[in-house]
Amino acid sequence: MARPRRIVLVRHGESTGNVDDSVYEREPDHALALTPRGRRQAEATGEQLRELFGDERVSVYVSPYRRTHETLRAFHLDAGRIRVREEPRLREQDWGNWQDRDEVRLQKAYRDAYGHFFYRFAQGESGADVYDRVGGFLESLFRSFEDPDHPPNVLIVTHGLAMRLFCMRWFHWTVAEFESLSNPGNGEVRMLVLGDDGKYTLDRPFDRWRDPEPYEITG
Repeated sequence: MARPRRIVLVRHGESTGNVDDSVYEREPDHALALTPRGRRQAEATGEQLRELFGDERVSVYVSPYRRTHETLRAFHLDAGRIRVREEPRLREQDWGNWQDRDEVRLQKAYRDAYGHFFYRFAQGESGADVYDRVGGFLESLFRSFEDPDHPPNVLIVTHGLAMRLFCMRWFHWTVAEFESLSNPGNGEVRMLVLGDDGKYTLDRPFDRWRDPEPYEITG
């Protein structure tokens, strides 16, 4: 099995929906573009990635949303050293279709009270639903490592929630641990690095907005 030395997770740059949530009433979530600031964020991240990868090959997976594709393009990676696959399982959490701003704000308040992992948006998904599809992607990713010529780097361009859930599944975090974590900022990177012991470690933690509150102590 040719496990990559690095698995790099990147959140898309700032989108129009990040600065004006009324845009969801006029445009579908998947079609929202980067702002000029979001493109600058992505370009800055791209500089870091090009230095990190050097002349090495990279297997790239990108969410099918416009803002993630635009983020990936802004990285300006060497086309001759990357293979890109659009991966629908890495999409943003579904909050329904056309979104009424006041209704979404109300549902977010319900979610805060109910729990981010288990609350399901009307006509949309819960965090647990996203966990299941991200877990399915992770299983496919593992199978790809069976290729002896697999690139030494994996790059995943996705969304903040999907990044946290990917790590939750990989590192077997509890729901309580997940609930305590904040999303990374736009254009932020988290990297799983393969150690000499054959195990991956996270290069830096996600910020916490509270201490985990488990129902009981488990092993």
